[in-house]
Amino acid sequence: MFTRKASDDANAVADHAAQSADKAIKSTQRVANESLDGLASSVQDLRNQAAPLLNRVGEQAGAMAQRGVDAVLESSAQLREKALKASDNTVSYIKDEPIKAMLIAAGAGAALMAMLSLMTRSRDR
Repeated sequence: MFTRKASDDANAVADHAAQSADKAIKSTQRVANESLDGLASSVQDLRNQAAPLLNRVGEQAGAMAQRGVDAVLESSAQLREKALKASDNTVSYIKDEPIKAMLIAAGAGAALMAMLSLMTRSRDR
C-alpha cells in the first residue's frame, strides 16, 4: 500500500510538473507571438512612413532632372542664337567692308599656317 501511495504521489508530481511545463511553453509561445505581432506592426508602420518619403524623394529627383534638361535646352537655344548673330554680323561686315574682311581672313590664314609649320618642325626634330 505504501508503494502504491508513493507511486500515486510520484504520478501526481509528474503530472503537476508536466502541466507546469505545458503552461510555461504556452506562456512562452504567447509572449513570442505577441512580440512577433508587435514587430510586424512596427515594420508595417515603418513601411507606411517610408512610402511617402520615397515618393517625395522620387518626385524631387524627377523635378531636378527636368530642371537640368530645361537648363541645357535653354543654354543650347542661347548658344544657337549667339552663333546665328555672329554669322549675321560676319556676313554684314563682309558686305560693308569686303577688302578689310579679305585682308583679315588672309592674315588669319597665314598665322594659322605659320603655327602649323612651327608645330610640324618641332615634331620632326
